[in-house]
Amino acid sequence: SGEPARARSMADWATAHGIRYLDGAILTPTQVVGTAATAVLYSGAHEVHEAVRDTMAAVGGTGTYLGADPGRAAAYEVALLDLFTTSVYGVAHSFALASAEGIAPDDLAPFAIGISGLLSEMIPRFAGQLRTGDYPGERSTIASAATTIAHLIDAATAHGLEVGALTAAKGAADRAVAAGHGPDGLPRLATVLRTGKPAG
Repeated sequence: SGEPARARSMADWATAHGIRYLDGAILTPTQVVGTAATAVLYSGAHEVHEAVRDTMAAVGGTGTYLGADPGRAAAYEVALLDLFTTSVYGVAHSFALASAEGIAPDDLAPFAIGISGLLSEMIPRFAGQLRTGDYPGERSTIASAATTIAHLIDAATAHGLEVGALTAAKGAADRAVAAGHGPDGLPRLATVLRTGKPAG
């Protein structure tokens, strides 16, 4: 794992030293590497990928070549790990809040499974709306989400739970509302998350 910029820097260094470089990212846990469930992303010079494709097939599963940009595989990886990491934190935080309210983990779990299933429907909807730039709010609006998050912060704070992630989410929603996007659907939030100039 690593940042896209690091992969591109490594590719530049390799080229300067006469080394052919292909970057990759394994998207599956180590215990399933080598099985049909393995998913690997590759990026870099096409001829290098072609030269090692048969060898890398030993890793198993599905390998996907993403193009000549050596940082492309790492870019996908960090975006997907962002989704996974924040989701895991959300699961942990919800169990902590439930426990503080006297709800047993096994009692919460079936309902948590149900609500987490909404994510699989949201992802293609986010992708479609971000592609078109149209953010209808008939399902849920950013303004209503901001109100919900405020309630969550109050509930968590009352039990002494950390609220850093919720506060960040509230900040993004508030910025969107301030920019006039309160009636828009939630996918619009992806467009307001930049808080300043990129590092470097």
